[in-house]
Amino acid sequence: MLERLSSVMGALCLPWRKEYPEAVRQLHREFLRAGSNVMQTFTFYASDDKLENRGNKLSYTGAQINEAACDLAREVANEGDALVAGGVSQTPSYLSCKSEKDVKAIFKKQLDVFVKKNVDFLIAEYFEHVEEAVWAVEMLKETGKPVAATLCIGPQGDMHGVSPQECAVRLVTAGAQIVGINCHFDPETCVKTVKMMKEGVEKAGLKAHYMVQPLAFHTPDCNCQGFIDLPEFPFGLEPRILTRWDMHKYAREAYNAGIRYIGGCCGFEPYHIRAVAEELATERGFFPAATEKHGPWGSGLEMHTKPWVRARARRDYWENLKPSSGRPFCPSLSVPDGWGVTRGHAELMQQKEATSKDQLKQLFDRSKTQ
Repeated sequence: MLERLSSVMGALCLPWRKEYPEAVRQLHREFLRAGSNVMQTFTFYASDDKLENRGNKLSYTGAQINEAACDLAREVANEGDALVAGGVSQTPSYLSCKSEKDVKAIFKKQLDVFVKKNVDFLIAEYFEHVEEAVWAVEMLKETGKPVAATLCIGPQGDMHGVSPQECAVRLVTAGAQIVGINCHFDPETCVKTVKMMKEGVEKAGLKAHYMVQPLAFHTPDCNCQGFIDLPEFPFGLEPRILTRWDMHKYAREAYNAGIRYIGGCCGFEPYHIRAVAEELATERGFFPAATEKHGPWGSGLEMHTKPWVRARARRDYWENLKPSSGRPFCPSLSVPDGWGVTRGHAELMQQKEATSKDQLKQLFDRSKTQ
């Protein structure tokens, strides 16, 4: 599906918004029917420096791509009772040690479009360094719109070792009304990290709302860098996918932790969001539209032709199932690549040119020693 392509291709998939608008429009609709309250503009990494950094040779500017993304999200949001959120994310310029002024100027270009298109609120998402996230929040706050901020970190903190508690305090102090975690880790890890953020905010005497948008992959073997260090990233992650019953559990744990913005990131498909919406149907007061065709909690199996399958048409069967992987010779866990580099390291200096054969050889040689 399109969202799977988006999760691994970053800025390279941005032309979808301009060249294949119906595909993007339909993807929004599927999530709306699954129960989503927010249509987030597909503007992840849609900054000019990212487009340049990854060799964008198209005639589209970042502004044109962002405008198309806003229009598509608004069109579908208006088909239901949904909000539109515009998002900015970490920049290659920050990794290359550009100044605060330079990085904020990049955010400003995207924000000009979001203000013009009058999105309902803004999200600073997918930040590995709280310093850059604070810069983003400060810029988002200037628009006067509500601001949410999420980091792609786990319990160990950001890439410079700043704890989740301290990260949350800095984001709230900068002006974020909603703080939390997105991407890089599975639901269990992300909910745990948001709990730590909530603890830090409350201890500091501050107030905030909380959000979580984890991966749809199991990642218990990840280190501080998250799933991008796994050898399966990005094209072999499917064996780690969460079931809809894992999503039910995730939604309940997040809600019980006081998190009210509960969604998903890479790997999430509409049926995952439908599971979240069904788990919280009592709290929300309704089931999502897509439930009409399937029934909640496996009840659709009541009409199956096989009696032993009909016997599975109950929630407790699926909640207690321990699914098999079907891969007899595969390990249960992986060993992440621990290169240990972050902002300021020579290997993270961004470039516009394609990676040369010599550069690739150096990377191949180094990977063999990890």
